[in-house]
Amino acid sequence: MVTNEVAARPASPLQIARARGRIRGRLILLGPAFVAAVAYVDPGNFATNSTAGARYGYLLVWVVVVANLMAMLVQTLTAKLGLATGRSLPELCRERLPRPVNRLMWGQAELVAMATDLAEVIGGAVALYLLFGIPLLPGGLIIGAAAFAVLALRSRGFRAFEITIAVLLGVIVLVFAASLLAAGSDPGSTVAGLVPRLQGTDSILLAAGILGATVMPHVIYVHSALTGNRIPATNDAERKTLFRGQRTDVLLALAAAGTVNLAMLLIAAVSFHGTATPDTDSLEGVHAGLGQTVGTAAAFGFAVALLVSGLASTSVGTYAGEIIMQGFLRRRIPLLLRRLITLVPAVVILAIGLDPTQALVLSQVVLSFGIPFALIPVVAFTRRRDLMGNLVNHPLTTAAAAVIAVLVIALNTFLLWQVVGG
Repeated sequence: MVTNEVAARPASPLQIARARGRIRGRLILLGPAFVAAVAYVDPGNFATNSTAGARYGYLLVWVVVVANLMAMLVQTLTAKLGLATGRSLPELCRERLPRPVNRLMWGQAELVAMATDLAEVIGGAVALYLLFGIPLLPGGLIIGAAAFAVLALRSRGFRAFEITIAVLLGVIVLVFAASLLAAGSDPGSTVAGLVPRLQGTDSILLAAGILGATVMPHVIYVHSALTGNRIPATNDAERKTLFRGQRTDVLLALAAAGTVNLAMLLIAAVSFHGTATPDTDSLEGVHAGLGQTVGTAAAFGFAVALLVSGLASTSVGTYAGEIIMQGFLRRRIPLLLRRLITLVPAVVILAIGLDPTQALVLSQVVLSFGIPFALIPVVAFTRRRDLMGNLVNHPLTTAAAAVIAVLVIALNTFLLWQVVGG
């Protein structure tokens, strides 16, 4: 009787997924990190990495590499948190933190969402201007509206949304790989750029911007939601299997994003640093400069990648906004209203004619100040065995994540002191 009952138990979601075959069964475990990774190559990265390469050459290569390694650890912990608890980081904050602290967390998370959308919409608007001559304000409205088309894919299941975002990320990777091959680079200078060093407050500001554009607070929130109930685990062994899949997912996705970020800086360094090419610290100037120094194909590819990045990342940003409000406040608002709330700052900046590239760089600095508010709870929660079970952090993992949090807080404090004092 017992044997028959065991045999009659329905297969778990993971068993059903693995029954699709060796390759398909493994591919189904991948996806959430690619959704998160597209935010790591949003238009803010275009601005900060290109500006860093044009102004300082290979000096800040180490910042890009270190930031990407930090992002890998952060997103691994975030994915693990959702997998182990079945809840998003905002939901856990609402459950575990005092009400005033939770409200403070929600308020800063909303500011982070607005800063994120600022970068994505402005970047997409600049791309439409470069490609089709559409003025920035109408272009920003087009990008804001186009996000609905990508978000609508979620109604067809998580795989359609994940695959679409992964394809868009692949387009960006291919464009910058081709552009880097065309532009060339100096391997010796690239290796020398791995030595940590800075040159004055401006380089610190750019370093903070690169960090804010690479370790993205809003995807720290959303990644846990993406892994929470995607493929529910029925026991500890399945959780371990799913976590191995998520670890591979993060490694592949963030390696692709890190390659793009490094390529952005290297292309700007080899093409513009120390030259008389004008306005290479702006997106428009980079586009024009690539046309002059590398070729029209590279300039066209840059604009296409910028457009794809803006469209994909603003879709992910809007989804993150839903997760933030639903988790911290347990409230939902219509998607159209959510889209309008985060779109307003970008539209205002485009309407009054502020420099879009400078706005992008500053938005990334705002994001860097939001990182500790997301990172500290992740570290605190993932070290708790009562929450994480067999996926609890190893002490060395917690120590490494704590060091990252301390470094980020120290960098941001020093940067604020420098800006206010100088």
